[in-house]
Amino acid sequence: MTETGLRIAMVTTFYPPFNFGGDGVYVQRLARALAARGHQVEVIHDTDGYRALSGTTPEAPASDNGIPVHRLASNQPVLSSLAVQQLGQPALHRAALRDLLTDRFDVVHFHNISLIGGPGIWKYGTGVKLHTAHEHWMVCPTHILWRDNREICDKRRCLRCVLRHRRPPQLWRAANLISRNARHVDRFLMLSQSSADNHRRFGFTAPMTVFPSFLPKFEGGASETAKADQSQPYVLFVGRLEIIKGLQDVISAFSDLPAELWIAGSGNYESTLRALGEGNPKVRFLGRKPMHELQQLYRDAVAVVTPSRCYEVFPMVVLEAFREATPIVARALGPYPEIIEASGGGQLFTTAEDLRRALTHYIKNPAAAAADGQRGRKAFDRLWSEDVVIGQYFHEITAAARNRGLDDIARRAAKFATDANDELLNG
Repeated sequence: MTETGLRIAMVTTFYPPFNFGGDGVYVQRLARALAARGHQVEVIHDTDGYRALSGTTPEAPASDNGIPVHRLASNQPVLSSLAVQQLGQPALHRAALRDLLTDRFDVVHFHNISLIGGPGIWKYGTGVKLHTAHEHWMVCPTHILWRDNREICDKRRCLRCVLRHRRPPQLWRAANLISRNARHVDRFLMLSQSSADNHRRFGFTAPMTVFPSFLPKFEGGASETAKADQSQPYVLFVGRLEIIKGLQDVISAFSDLPAELWIAGSGNYESTLRALGEGNPKVRFLGRKPMHELQQLYRDAVAVVTPSRCYEVFPMVVLEAFREATPIVARALGPYPEIIEASGGGQLFTTAEDLRRALTHYIKNPAAAAADGQRGRKAFDRLWSEDVVIGQYFHEITAAARNRGLDDIARRAAKFATDANDELLNG
């Protein structure tokens, strides 16, 4: 560790290999990026939630690339998770969390806290406190603003909705624990303006900062290579195969398009999607793929389609595509309009006709696809690459520490804030 490195805790429910989606991978990438820059990073995460939901217990080391990982585990994972889900407070791991977080870190960064401690965990720990909203959990008991498990939510009808999602109602939400405990957090980091707007619309009143997601420029030993020539061009979908991801709206478009649809992922909706694509040789299900294989799939695709029917926060698929200079075709919902406006790296659709038009544009005009893909790559380098975002990360810590009078933390954090805009540092 360098002399000025900070002590940083990552606190989250899911962390690989105890994770389902992108939030655990995001935390892992951030922890590794910070550790690589000389900071003393520790991860504190709950294994009970994953074990209760999956019924499995993966083998996992006590460290990740040299980063200590505190994997909290009880003998009763279902009871432990249900207690947090119902109370909104740390339960069986209360004492361990207090011991781990009190007077040990300069920065405590909360992520998905839904099953490790709920809003009550924000009281734990000392130093600068950050919280990244990876979903809409702070304003939605189902996390995704997908009302009655069938449509986008536009107003609160939470009791009926959670029952239709087959989840237990959360008693603590009636006690306003979110707003009561939010005062313990110095910065709420929202990964898109859309996410911040949705939180405000559904009653979250704490100040929020829109803070970019990121990826390393290279991952898993990959190197930049030219796109391979494809005798049969393909459009790529990457993600969980769930009804909310909207892939069912895409499959039918490939009945007569001069390209194939390659689908990388798995999920609960997979059997329905396979039935929709049955008999169509242009629709290929690839299953789940590791990142080193996905990178090549991204690179060689004519476009990546992201048709989510619900509000995403900031899908990592977009950055994975842009990193490989591949444009996206995205539903005009959630963060996608702001992503396209900032990057120029794709096209939006609203209707089935819009979707076909956008896909046809890239399939029949490889030069247009390449040009928009390069725009996406340039935006990635400028806005979402690791070096850029980590510099901004320390800007946020510096400002929060100064607001709290934590001058030593502010001074050390400022040494790592490399964003071109010095206004925040100089006051």
